Amino acid sequence: MDLSVSVDDGVALLEMRRPPANHFDEVLIGGIVDAARELDDDPRCRVIVLASEGRHFCAGADFGGGDFAADHVDAAARLYRRAVQLFDVRTPIVAAVQGTAVGGGLGLACAADFRVAEAGTRFVANFARLGFHQGFGLSVTLPDLVGRQKATDMMLTARRVGGEEAYRIGLADRLAETGRVRETARALAVEIAASAPLAVRSIRATLRGDLAGRVRAALDHELAEQRVHWATKDAAEGIAASLARRSPTFTGE
Repeated sequence: MDLSVSVDDGVALLEMRRPPANHFDEVLIGGIVDAARELDDDPRCRVIVLASEGRHFCAGADFGGGDFAADHVDAAARLYRRAVQLFDVRTPIVAAVQGTAVGGGLGLACAADFRVAEAGTRFVANFARLGFHQGFGLSVTLPDLVGRQKATDMMLTARRVGGEEAYRIGLADRLAETGRVRETARALAVEIAASAPLAVRSIRATLRGDLAGRVRAALDHELAEQRVHWATKDAAEGIAASLARRSPTFTGE
């Protein structure tokens, strides 16, 4: 099974099971959305912890195999149609981010209300090093979390942001001891679950405002930009270099 769901003491654990990188596709994201929607209507659940099995939280799409390798644009369009529905979920979500959250995996982490990391966690917006525009709504969610300037820094340099820096700049909400990311995420979820559930959902909805609408508009723009870039030599080079684990050489073509 690629996804498991369990509920205990007001907290649902939604776990991705595609280790070690936990690459996603339309099927996995759709499964997360459908499970979260069911939990919205489950009186036993007040908070969702989104976690993953294995070494890393999520490395985004797999450009070396599956739907994305066959047709980037079609796979992304189908994925985004499902991903945007995650922003309509009414239950607060805490992401337990171990290892790395890269590319679309960073987008998935930023779709949660809270992120829990440890010092060794790495958040990476690596799109420019792959030769194409960012996706998964990061044009909205990342600047909302860290501010436009820091988001621009992360996007244009594609550098790795460690857990401690992520905590300082607001990308991570809790910094766990090494090896205790999931436990710390659950502790935060339990703390939220102790509050009045109707009030929690109402407060959350007010503070989020039209986040879902903003992300929908951003996804349309992101996909349009990606469609152009995926036809370039730079994107072909960036993806090939990433798969070969070498530095890319871009020509602006």
